[in-house]
Amino acid sequence: MNDEQDCIRVCEDRYKIQQYTEMINEFQPLFGRMAQVMDLAGNENRLKIIFLLREQNNLCVCDLSDILGMTIPAVSQHLRRLKDAHLIQARKVGQTVFYSLREESSGILHLILGYLTTLKTSLELAVNLD
Repeated sequence: MNDEQDCIRVCEDRYKIQQYTEMINEFQPLFGRMAQVMDLAGNENRLKIIFLLREQNNLCVCDLSDILGMTIPAVSQHLRRLKDAHLIQARKVGQTVFYSLREESSGILHLILGYLTTLKTSLELAVNLD
């Protein structure tokens, strides 16, 4: 520890510090990935798109545009960011491109959306108690 810091710790546990430093280093790539997912899902419109793709796999940009009341270019920009982050995938059928959640990203996205469902349930319970 650097003597210039104002730490009130009586003694340091070098073993514990080393153990947790190694643990953080081991998980470092996962922290980066999770932060990226949370950053993308932190945008309200992208969160709505993720929600819709979970509810109805295979939606095209026009469907999303109509549902969200957004322009096609605006929806396309959000889809591009989600696709670049490997959260969604595109499948072309004729002239139409359909989007869906990628299998490998669905776990974290379901957890995030599960929290959304929990919030909705809590709100409904609160309203019913009033």
